Amino acid sequence: MVMVEPLRVACIGMGWWSDVLADAIKRSGKLKIVACYSRSEPKRQAFAGKYGGRASPSYEAILADTDVEAIINTTPNDAHLETTRAAAAAGKHVFLDKPIANTVSEGRAIAECCRQAGVVLALGYQRRRESQFRWIKRQIDDGVFGKLVNAEANISRDRLGKIDLSSWRYQAVGMPGGVMLQIGIHYTDVLEYLMGPIKAVSGQFVRLVLPGDNPDVASLVLEHENGALSTLNASYASASEYYLMNIYGKEATAFYDMHRGLRMLKRGEQRPVDVACANKDTFVEELEEFAAAVRGGGRPEVGGEYATTSLAVVRAGILSAREGRRVEVAEILAKD
Repeated sequence: MVMVEPLRVACIGMGWWSDVLADAIKRSGKLKIVACYSRSEPKRQAFAGKYGGRASPSYEAILADTDVEAIINTTPNDAHLETTRAAAAAGKHVFLDKPIANTVSEGRAIAECCRQAGVVLALGYQRRRESQFRWIKRQIDDGVFGKLVNAEANISRDRLGKIDLSSWRYQAVGMPGGVMLQIGIHYTDVLEYLMGPIKAVSGQFVRLVLPGDNPDVASLVLEHENGALSTLNASYASASEYYLMNIYGKEATAFYDMHRGLRMLKRGEQRPVDVACANKDTFVEELEEFAAAVRGGGRPEVGGEYATTSLAVVRAGILSAREGRRVEVAEILAKD
């Protein structure tokens, strides 16, 4: 058996999500953290102490480090282009947390600079990898659902008293669209993965509970290219964390929620049947897929082109809410 050396990575952008991915890297063993960088020296020293590797004095030092093969990028959205462009120019592969950017033009530029440099770009959309969604996708592909007609989804968390208004994640300038861009985009992705490409969006965004200037509740109606309609509600103002995804087809329906798991009901049956789905480590899976792609083993499931279109879906919802009209995704891709 040929032993493959772990992919040597540097983590940039020290925050709570950098730790989530670093923990997954430690669980995997197929990647190794050899360096890290944050503008905050205490943060990078603490990260290096916890996960190993060098606390680099600058991002330039990381890019010049021949021991670093790839960058795990959890910087703020508006820094994605600058940091990824520099990484690509230095020949470093990039795993970038979603969303790819705050604007479609920057997302497209990120994808293009990686393509031109010949480096792998992968985006962190781990929700689609959850066992229940993989199972539903297989049933759809096998024709069990028949014609897809409708879906409804909810992704909610309780952030009351838990947000830091100085963080870019909770400011309109850093996270335009608020809760929908920060967590709702996970379920626009799952809906697109299961129901097919989204062609138009109608949206409403409000701030009801949390302080600050960003929406904490948002709703989208999504029109899929196959004619099906989906609805998505995202909230940071709920009393508890909750996830829901119901997929309706002409011949079958799948019901998923985080408390009851996955159930399936086929046409003519009276009661849904429970479907057992094993827990899986989606973070390890996506990072190992990235590492394999760098080593020449296939391509990441979510790359720059799709991630840019995924961003355009949310941007269409933002524009729809602002102007009170249905917005086609193609319009956003053409001008955003």
